[in-house]
Amino acid sequence: MHTLSLPTGGTMPAFGLGTWYLGDSDAERPADVAAVREAIRLGYRLIDTAEMYGDGGAEQVVGQAIAEALRAGEVRREELFIVSKVYPHNASLEGTAAACARSLQRLGLDRIDLYLLHWRGSHPLADTVQAMRALVAEGRIGHWGVSNFDVADLRQLRIACGERFDCAANQVYYSLGERGPAHSLLPWQRAHGMPLMAYSPLDQGDLASEPELIALAQRLGITPAQLGLAWLLAQTGVAAIPKARQSAHLRENLAAASLTLDQATLDELNRLFPPPRSKPPLAVIYS
Repeated sequence: MHTLSLPTGGTMPAFGLGTWYLGDSDAERPADVAAVREAIRLGYRLIDTAEMYGDGGAEQVVGQAIAEALRAGEVRREELFIVSKVYPHNASLEGTAAACARSLQRLGLDRIDLYLLHWRGSHPLADTVQAMRALVAEGRIGHWGVSNFDVADLRQLRIACGERFDCAANQVYYSLGERGPAHSLLPWQRAHGMPLMAYSPLDQGDLASEPELIALAQRLGITPAQLGLAWLLAQTGVAAIPKARQSAHLRENLAAASLTLDQATLDELNRLFPPPRSKPPLAVIYS
C-alpha cells in the first residue's frame, strides 16, 4: 500500500475504506461492524467516516470495529489513519470543537488523524481554521482539511489561513465517470502538495456496469471496479476510498491497489472517458 505525503508533515495511505451508509440501521449494525473489522483484517488502514453518516452511526460502527481489532491484536492504533468530518453548520469556532468531541466519543478514540470540513457552509472560514488549528495543538486531531471545495474555495481558504496554509487534504467526488476535478482542481492541489481524496470512486457502483469498461477489464483479466480504482491510484497525489460491505468486494477493491496500468490502457480509458475540455462545476453528492 503506497502512501501520500501530507503538506503538513507525515503521510496517509493512498487507499482506504469509505463508510457512507454504514450505521444507518440498528438491525444492520452487526454486519456493518463485521465489514469494517474484515477490512482491517485484510489490510485496510485508512478508514473514512463523518458525523453525517447515519447521524453518527457510522462513527460508532468504525469505533466498535477498531476496538475489537485492537483487543484481538490485529492492528495497532498507530497503523490506522482515521478520517472524519464536521457538518458545516457545526463548524463555528466553538461548534467545531464540540462536534469533534462527539465524534471522538463515538469512535472511542483520543485522536482523529484527519478532520475535514464536510462542505462549505455559512460560518466564516477563518473561524473554522482557528478551531481546527486549536484541535491540532491540543492533540485531538492530527491534521485538518476540507471536502467538496473547488479551486475558488481553496483560494479563499488560503487567504483565511494567513501566512501558513496548513490544509492537509481535500476530499471530492472524482472517478472515471466524473473527471471534472482533473481539469483545474487536481493540478492546483498538486501545486500545493495537497492530496485529493476521491469519494464515490466507482460512481456509487454505476461504473461497474459500463459495457465498454467491462469489455476492457475482461481483456485485462480484472474487474471493472478494479480498473476504475487502479486508474485513480495511478495518478499522482490521489487517494481513493470506495465503500464496501461484502468480503468479496473488500478483497476485490483492495487488490486494485496493487495493479499497474500500462500506457495503452490509460490511453484507452481516456478515449472511453474523455477528460473535460473546460472547467465544469464541481460535482457533489450529498445523499
